[in-house]
Amino acid sequence: MTAFQRLILRASGSRSRAANAITLRSLITLIEGCLLVALGVRLLQAGGLLVSGTAGMSLLGADLTALSFGSLFFLINLPFYGLAWKQLGLNFTLRTLGCVSLLSVLSDVLAVSLPLGTVSLPVAAIAAGLLIGLGITLLFRENASLGGLNILALHLERRFGIHAGRTTFAFDLLLIAIAALVYPWPQVICSALAFATLSFVLGRYHRRTPQTAQPASPAHDKQVQTAH
Repeated sequence: MTAFQRLILRASGSRSRAANAITLRSLITLIEGCLLVALGVRLLQAGGLLVSGTAGMSLLGADLTALSFGSLFFLINLPFYGLAWKQLGLNFTLRTLGCVSLLSVLSDVLAVSLPLGTVSLPVAAIAAGLLIGLGITLLFRENASLGGLNILALHLERRFGIHAGRTTFAFDLLLIAIAALVYPWPQVICSALAFATLSFVLGRYHRRTPQTAQPASPAHDKQVQTAH
């Protein structure tokens, strides 16, 4: 199971207040996360690059059709809400639906209101991976996600025993292979760099989250109490 999927499971299983009710703080955090991801998507669009998951599918589709990224991203995610509800709960699903809808709007607004000239492909790839990764971690903190294939991968693992990491890795390879048929090699290579940067940010967040820390032993607690 990838760090992405472990984060989704942790978010959906959270028992904190943020997991049960929308507060002003959590609402602001969700908006911030979606805005960071939208900025990352805008950089990818400027460089003609892709990223993993349904966002990559939407970017590819937007280049090949007359539909916008936002429209495609919203439509592609529709089939996954049923699985999210079944696997991860109604609260998580509703928050995810809200975040996907907001990102769809923000990305299309930025495509019009934030024109970018020629960008360095490696810089755009790394910056986009960082922005999207940080944005997604903010959404996870508030029991939400951007839906997509990771939810399908978790479902396949639970029902059929197919390792979720293999499912997402296979899809990413397929997406890169399709991109190789559509884009010049510099864009394909830098798209892979965006994939890697996003995965690095999510993996680093997973290792550093306080919820993964080992509980202190009774002996350690006794030492702390004695010290005070």
